[in-house]
Amino acid sequence: MKRRIEIRLQEWNRQRKPLPLMLIGARQTGKTYILDDFCRKNFADVVHLNFFENADFATFFQHSLNPQTVLANIELYFGKKIDVEKTIFFFDEIQESEAAIASLKFFAEAQEPFKIVTAGSLLGVKLKRMKMPFPVGKLQIEYLYPMDFEEFLWALDEKLLADAIKEHFISNTAFPDIVHKKALHLYRNYLCIGGMPASVKNFVENQRDLLLTDLHIKDNILTGYLSDMTKYAGAVDAVKIHQVFRTMPAQLAKEQTKFMYKIVEKGSNAEKYQTAIEWLLEAGMTLRCNLVNNIQAPLSAFTVDNFFKLYLSDVGLLTTLAKVKYSEIMQPDNMTFLGFLTENYVAQEFTSAKIDLHYWNSGNKAEIDYVVNLNDGIVPIEVKSARNTGSKSLNAYVEKYKPRYSIRISQKNFGFENNIKSTPLYATFCIKMLNAL
Repeated sequence: MKRRIEIRLQEWNRQRKPLPLMLIGARQTGKTYILDDFCRKNFADVVHLNFFENADFATFFQHSLNPQTVLANIELYFGKKIDVEKTIFFFDEIQESEAAIASLKFFAEAQEPFKIVTAGSLLGVKLKRMKMPFPVGKLQIEYLYPMDFEEFLWALDEKLLADAIKEHFISNTAFPDIVHKKALHLYRNYLCIGGMPASVKNFVENQRDLLLTDLHIKDNILTGYLSDMTKYAGAVDAVKIHQVFRTMPAQLAKEQTKFMYKIVEKGSNAEKYQTAIEWLLEAGMTLRCNLVNNIQAPLSAFTVDNFFKLYLSDVGLLTTLAKVKYSEIMQPDNMTFLGFLTENYVAQEFTSAKIDLHYWNSGNKAEIDYVVNLNDGIVPIEVKSARNTGSKSLNAYVEKYKPRYSIRISQKNFGFENNIKSTPLYATFCIKMLNAL
């Protein structure tokens, strides 16, 4: 399945001596598969060191981080000389060896054209807690997220539709009704399946039939997430992380989607659970959307402490965690769960596009789901799960801040009316084309 990261890997490879590349992302997003495939297809020789499968690999770095010493140790172990010009080094599960992470600085500074790619589970957590010096400025860090909806379409061999969606987004020209309905149907499929590669692959292999898909795939991913919490967070912290994670559906399903500690535990507060939330964010399992109290750039300067929303990194995992049935998503008249799934979906799409997540409200009177700094300034984005698009909140925001235009994401077709750019739910990924550089 084609991913955008593959394009960036090829750009990295065209450099004579690129910085070591570190691929960060949540568990099961496909980091190892993509890097292994890239290495095998582009290099005559691959040195693949998996520090989880063989903890002894860490001893290559035990007495020295000098690249020549490390290389000599690797050559002795594999029993052959290594031609650095024709070889790529893949340090997998690198979070298991702080020394291997620290050594990347010296590989980057070496005269020899070493090419090194690295990946690992919960690297975000590990890097925040390293005792050895982190190689600041000596790495090219890339983030791998669950597949967004455009990549989902690519996997379904619907690239023609994906390209057409982008064209109609730019021109604001409505699709023929039959094409619009097809795209909405595929969007609802995505809410069910999500963007985890194993789940998407299974869906494709079963001819896009939701009844034939393996429901255990996402269950197993969630089980793996919970296991990681226990393994990497310690017993006490793991319990708190579990509690926050398991209450995510309840947090999102309520009318006021601001994160509330009392839902995690009656009478609890930020002091008790802030560390658990930060762990989930660093692990890439959740996404944070901050409240802003002023519409000025940069929005990050106007966030309000302890007022935020929390989303899951993948809408398909949220569907499974919330125990939502696929039939309840695929029936257009059943909107019971679509509200919070839709908002989570948009947060996931924006994160994949490197669009920062912020929202705005004016007390209890009005709330805008997302405010985004685009090429045309700060634009309010309203998210609706259905065709009903009336909104007092958007009117209140426009009257107060007078943006150049607004964006409304809903089931409605493409269009531009009353200074509102109508964006179908399936075209959310297109908003990155308006993103400020």
